[in-house]
Amino acid sequence: MTRRLLASAAALAVLTVGVAGCSAGSDSTSSSDVAGSAPEPAIEAPAMPAEDGAALRSDGSSLSLTDAAGGAGASADTVAADSTARSLISTGNVQLRSEDVGEARFEVQKVVDELRGEISQEETATDDEGEVKRSRLVLRIPSTRFADAMTALEETATLITSSSAVDDVTTKVIDTQVRLRVQRASIRRIELLLDRAQSIRDIVNIEGQLSRRQAALGSLERTAAYLADQTSMATITVSLERTKDEPAKKKPEPEETGFLAGLDAGWSAFTGAAVGLATAAGAVLPFAVVLALLGAVTWPLRRRIRAGRTARTPSAA
Repeated sequence: MTRRLLASAAALAVLTVGVAGCSAGSDSTSSSDVAGSAPEPAIEAPAMPAEDGAALRSDGSSLSLTDAAGGAGASADTVAADSTARSLISTGNVQLRSEDVGEARFEVQKVVDELRGEISQEETATDDEGEVKRSRLVLRIPSTRFADAMTALEETATLITSSSAVDDVTTKVIDTQVRLRVQRASIRRIELLLDRAQSIRDIVNIEGQLSRRQAALGSLERTAAYLADQTSMATITVSLERTKDEPAKKKPEPEETGFLAGLDAGWSAFTGAAVGLATAAGAVLPFAVVLALLGAVTWPLRRRIRAGRTARTPSAA
C-alpha cells in the first residue's frame, strides 16, 4: 500500500513539472513570435526646408540654429568661461636714424632672430655709390614678446619716434568660435536631412540651404584665421634713415706777406677806389645831363639880357 502511494505521488510530480515546462515554452514562443512580427517604424520623408535662419525637424517643423546644433548654442557660456586669456592685436611703429643704415638694418635682423620673428616686408633705397640710405621693414613678432621687441628695436640706432597700440578683440574671437560651432552643427543636421530626402523637390531645397550655410561657414573660417594670425603675431613697422651730413666749415686761409701780397692788396684797393669813383660818376651823370640841357636852353636868353645891359650903360653915361 505504501509503495502504491509513493508511486502515485511521484507520477503526479512528474506530470506537474511537464505541464509547467510546456506552458513556459508556449509563452516564450508566443512572445518571440509577437516581437519578431512587430512592424519596423516607418521613416517619414523630410518636410520642406525652413527659411535660411532655421534648420528642419523630421516632423516638418522648423528648427533654430541653436536647436540644430544639438545644444551647441548653449556652449557659448562654456566657451566664454574657458577663454580666460585675452586676445590682443598689437601694432608698433619705430623710426630710427643712423650714420650707417646697413649696420642698423643688421642689428634689427638680430633682434628679429632672437625673438623668433620674421620680416614680412622690406623696402630699401640706395644712393649713387650703392650704400643704403633708407629702409622700411615690417616685422612679425610673437605677441607675447611685443614689449621686449619694442625695447630692443629702440636701442638699435638713434631713436626719432616710437608708438604702439593694443586692440582687445577677445569678445570678437569668442563670438566667432561660437558661430563656427553652431554653423558646423547646423550643416551636419542638414546633411542628415539630405540623406533622408525622397523627392527631387526636397533634395533641391535642402541643397540650397546647405550651400548657403557652407558659404557662411567659409566666411567665418576666414575671419577666425585672420584673428588667430593677428593675435598670435604682433606687427611692428621699422623705418631707418641716414643721418644728414652737416656742411663742413671752411678753414681760415693764412695771411700772405711780401711784395706780391702788398701788390695784390694795393691793386685790390685801387680797383676798389676806381669802382667807387665810377659808381659816384654814374650816380652824378643824370643830374649833369639835365643841367647841361638847361644851360644850353637858357644861354641865348642870358646873352641878350647881358647885351641889353651893356647898351644902356653908355647912353646913361
